[in-house]
Amino acid sequence: MTAVAADRVWVVVVPHHARGARVARHRLTGELAESLTQDLLGDVVAVVAELVGNAVRHARPLPGDVVRVAWRVRSGGVRQSVEVRVTDGGGDPHAPHPRTAGLDSVDGRGLAIVSALADRWGVEHDGIGQSVWAELSRPRHTA
Repeated sequence: MTAVAADRVWVVVVPHHARGARVARHRLTGELAESLTQDLLGDVVAVVAELVGNAVRHARPLPGDVVRVAWRVRSGGVRQSVEVRVTDGGGDPHAPHPRTAGLDSVDGRGLAIVSALADRWGVEHDGIGQSVWAELSRPRHTA
């Protein structure tokens, strides 16, 4: 028996401001609470919050002073998976990368958190700006 995967895609824009991460978290939770397991949803929300926070802190906004947040849910088979993508206007000429934060540091852990929670992640540049994406998956729970 072959399982057919069904994709659902959402795209939202959030303010290029600290409240943008909160808006993205609430929208994700509202859209996906019924579709994902609690542990996967929690990880997806944490990753998006980190990526939006990094975009606000380290990059220029897109036109309209916004950041674009997109996610795709793939369902079917024995695994649930979600791809998230945060697009901003770019910033530092160096690609985003995890840093080593000291025990007393108040920041510098965002991409290390993303790396720990995601199956994989990366950075892409296009004509609009810079996108940081991550893929997360978990086995489906069977009753």
